[in-house]
Amino acid sequence: MSWTTLVIPLLVAATSICCFLSATAAASNSTSPRPGHHLLAQLSQWRGHYLSDASSSHTVLAWVLSFLAASVSSAGGVGGGSLFLPILNLVAGLTLKHATTYSSFMVTGGAASNVLYNLWRARGRGRAALIDYDIALLFQPCLLLGVSIGVVCNVMFPEWLITALFSLFLAFCTAKTCRAGAKIWRCESAGAGAPAAARHGHKVPLLLDVGGLPQPSQDDGGLQAARDGGSGGGAGFPWKDVAVLVIVWLCFFLLHVFIGDKHGKGVIRIKPCGIAYWLATVSQVPFAVAFTAYIIYAKRKKQATHHHEDGKAHSSVHTKSETLPALALPLAAFVTGSLSGLFGIGGGLLLNPVLLQIGIPPQTAAATSSFMVLFCASMSMVQFILLGMDGVGEASVYAGICFVASIAGVVLIERVVRKSGRVSMIVFLVTAIMALSTVIVTCFGALDVWTQYTGGAYMGFKLPC
Repeated sequence: MSWTTLVIPLLVAATSICCFLSATAAASNSTSPRPGHHLLAQLSQWRGHYLSDASSSHTVLAWVLSFLAASVSSAGGVGGGSLFLPILNLVAGLTLKHATTYSSFMVTGGAASNVLYNLWRARGRGRAALIDYDIALLFQPCLLLGVSIGVVCNVMFPEWLITALFSLFLAFCTAKTCRAGAKIWRCESAGAGAPAAARHGHKVPLLLDVGGLPQPSQDDGGLQAARDGGSGGGAGFPWKDVAVLVIVWLCFFLLHVFIGDKHGKGVIRIKPCGIAYWLATVSQVPFAVAFTAYIIYAKRKKQATHHHEDGKAHSSVHTKSETLPALALPLAAFVTGSLSGLFGIGGGLLLNPVLLQIGIPPQTAAATSSFMVLFCASMSMVQFILLGMDGVGEASVYAGICFVASIAGVVLIERVVRKSGRVSMIVFLVTAIMALSTVIVTCFGALDVWTQYTGGAYMGFKLPC
């Protein structure tokens, strides 16, 4: 069963369940109070007092926890959005919608740190970076299109729906990570250790380059050979591929600059929600389709050229990605980007399993995922700024903390794993934090929804501008 066939039904089910619960609550509003309502009222009063008490101690504690979360998530190959949101919501006292905007800054800072560190280490050791630029090129247009739609949905969706979808998303990712940790733990307990776990292709968020783990070779499904053709595995830096990625990013960025912020202030003054506004917004779809079609055409042309040049040697170079339908990867990228923009996460929790499913080695998958998360999260960050978000300065401070923490986490964890040989420690640590986050965010999210409902607040959808 493919990844997208699991996520899409979950999102549809979440929406249906939340609508049903909302209708049920409305129908029971005229009934007599239940015994549990008094407890809910007390919890709501405590929650409101905590959110209104914006003391410096809460901010400092949120900084410390964000540093630790960024260190753990970076070392474990997780973008960190699923850890940042509970910290911002429960410790810093931000609402889930405001925490989403801050989280995009934090994920961008951590991903930028990861990519720069990976490139620096590869250059220092005189070997190519592990980033697969062919995959990044194929993913990015639809990924950025999904981010744009996700950000608009974040503005339109009510708080209760975002809470329900995010709780379901966290539960799904926690289950997948826990299963992966159990597999590698059994392998380590049997005496095989982390290197054997990596060789057996367990789908876990591994470190970018841990001592003792095997490097991608010519036998890894021909991936290294494919990358030697100009996608990041050659002797030089793939400037052409990176230039295309930057051009795609800039095209989406310029579209949002022309559209302007929520008050219609842009390069060209466009009336919010007017005809020109929606034409500029919808134009992202043909942009993404055109770029994706060009990239697929260029990739197939390069593969055909290599086939004629290498002859029989190239016939053995196949990965699972080459046997998938042409639209499978762009569709997965679109869904990942939509969730990233909606929840303010980088999408690493979703990108890693997709890359591993198509046959990318774990180290290459982690490095490529971080690279794509950088583009994805930075686009979310820019769009939130253009939409007129509050607290850009505070969000930048959190981003700087995550930038430093990501490097510290990777360096420290590499040493720990080298000595212990147990990558599963990081996997289970991330799983525990995510599980706790799921419970806490769900409980307090439900409490916030109940407070809004009893207070008569508007709980429906809003206009995107």
